[in-house]
Amino acid sequence: MGEKEGHAPKVRTQRGRKDLSCHNKTRQALGIQYITYYAFSTENWKRPKDEVDAIMDLFEKYLDEVRDFIEENIRVRFIGDRTRLSENLQRKMASVEEDSKDFDSMTLVLAINYGGRDEICHAAKTLAQQVKEGKLEPEDITMDMIERNLYTEEIPPVDLVIRPSGEQRLSNFMIWQAAYAEFYYTNILWPDFKGSDLDKAVIAYSERNRRFGGV
Repeated sequence: MGEKEGHAPKVRTQRGRKDLSCHNKTRQALGIQYITYYAFSTENWKRPKDEVDAIMDLFEKYLDEVRDFIEENIRVRFIGDRTRLSENLQRKMASVEEDSKDFDSMTLVLAINYGGRDEICHAAKTLAQQVKEGKLEPEDITMDMIERNLYTEEIPPVDLVIRPSGEQRLSNFMIWQAAYAEFYYTNILWPDFKGSDLDKAVIAYSERNRRFGGV
């Protein structure tokens, strides 16, 4: 999420939160089944404490408002390491997931305290523990096993990564899942990214020939 000169971090985040609801209607109209927002990375803890506190406060307020998405039959999932988050935030996240688990019009995934390398490390530790306990042989470990132990279990691989703000890097986002994803870059800052911009990204994606390593 890029920062526009003169925009305070808290104001910028609030605006992005409001735009999220508008984007939902566009996504549903386009037939998008899964979409993930990189809300807070494992590296974002390096930001000033007052900014981090403001973001966490907004997360809690946002989860009170996310009930609107549930009314639209949207399933909400969270990915990332929750252990560093406040107990109250963890409870709210679990409650929203439970209440929306059977909805099927679309799945909205929010990555909070998420990092691609951290996720792969977590999966490796889980499998290593199974080996240690004699439940698994190292040579039996497969890519499917690793995928089942990622935070994104039951979520399909990424088809399209939209990178706003003029940046052209992955920033530790879904390293495993984006192995064959298409990338779309735009100079538009995230708070200014509208439904019409999402339309353009999807149109550009639809015109590409995806071969997945084949001819």
